[in-house]
Amino acid sequence: MGIASLGLYSQAIILFAALALFTSFIMLAQARMMPLIYTFAWQGLLLAVVTILVAIVSKHPHLYVSAALTIALKVVVIPWLLYRLSVRLDMQYDAEAITHPTLLLLSGVALVIFSYYVAQSIIHLSGLATRNTIAVSIAIELLGMLLMCARKSAVAQVIGFMAMESGIFFAAVVATYGMPLIVELGVAFDVLVAAILFGVFFFHLRDSFGSLNVGEFNRLSEAHQPMPLSEERSVSSVQERA
Repeated sequence: MGIASLGLYSQAIILFAALALFTSFIMLAQARMMPLIYTFAWQGLLLAVVTILVAIVSKHPHLYVSAALTIALKVVVIPWLLYRLSVRLDMQYDAEAITHPTLLLLSGVALVIFSYYVAQSIIHLSGLATRNTIAVSIAIELLGMLLMCARKSAVAQVIGFMAMESGIFFAAVVATYGMPLIVELGVAFDVLVAAILFGVFFFHLRDSFGSLNVGEFNRLSEAHQPMPLSEERSVSSVQERA
């Protein structure tokens, strides 16, 4: 079915879903912490707009509650918590060195193509007005996972985890017109608690290791590995001769 043959609201759903997917690529390429948090908030706002449009098309009023929860958590509360954490940890102006950014973006493009390939069977079988955006929801989830794997900062990895959760929520909205309201309330509460726990975890990491760079933890574990027996014998013999 061509886009021109779709209704106005369906075309708007595809447009805002594409913009939400574009924000995932911005987060992949964004090295500084504060723009990364702002982009995550913009993605939450776009997903809320898509949810409202789906509610209008499908006439499911509980989706308005889902959109309100998305705005409250993904646009206001969680970005504000991440902003406060970045300021208190003095990393709001930090820029993480992204190794091979071009290869990272090409990997993101490959994941989007894979998402459309996976969603082909679903699109052909589905009769929902939102079937054209199912591939976009899968791509947002996979790009969030790629963000978690590619970044070394713990805060950036948490944003990738939240982006994955946004992709799962978006998939539920466009594939089934949303989960039951009680389930969405439970998931929203779990996400809020997870954001608070991540904040406490960041402070413990900073106090214990002096850094939130996950790459430094690997060096720390290598530095504390036990010395091989042959090297230990050679060191002890040198000490005895001394």
